[in-house]
Amino acid sequence: MSNQNQILRKDLRTKRRKISMLEQKHSENFTLQRLIKNPKFKTAHNIGIYLHSFGELHTGKMIEYCFKHHKNVYLPLICNMNKTLRWVKISHQQYRNKRFVLHKLGMLQPMASRASHVSHLDVLLMPLLACDAVGIRMGMGGGFYDRTLASAPFKPYRLGLAHDFQFLQQRLKKNPWDQPLHALITPTKFVHFKCQISQ
Repeated sequence: MSNQNQILRKDLRTKRRKISMLEQKHSENFTLQRLIKNPKFKTAHNIGIYLHSFGELHTGKMIEYCFKHHKNVYLPLICNMNKTLRWVKISHQQYRNKRFVLHKLGMLQPMASRASHVSHLDVLLMPLLACDAVGIRMGMGGGFYDRTLASAPFKPYRLGLAHDFQFLQQRLKKNPWDQPLHALITPTKFVHFKCQISQ
């Protein structure tokens, strides 16, 4: 990783951690309103989404919306063998009762013995540190989403969720393994990217 990328990651992590709960609440509300108008999300049945842990845009209301509108909710589970993500369908009761376990990296994961490949999802709502104007996504550095999506060229629809400051005008360096987004939603923007992904 370049020194410039390391500095950018550190700066963005610091900014995320400083977001107040009130700001998070407002951001989530505005982002949800944009999300529910998205045609891909409207027609989707199987939704992959994350449990916020590190200052990412909060997802609680989005998850509740999915349950209310009879969409299937899938959460990521790290596969330690190949460092990819598998997707576990959770029930509303499981979510409400917080039946999750803490991974050593610091995020909560569902408890499950069965999980699905990412191509089973219709829409994948993804966390990020940064996204540029052509849809290149900078994650936390573990490469879990990139490795996972490399095996799914046709599905799902890749939709980043971000705070406004995470959408950068500067171009991020694209690595050969980077998996771009189809679109990005922030509290004030919906951006569709003309990326080279089959749909």
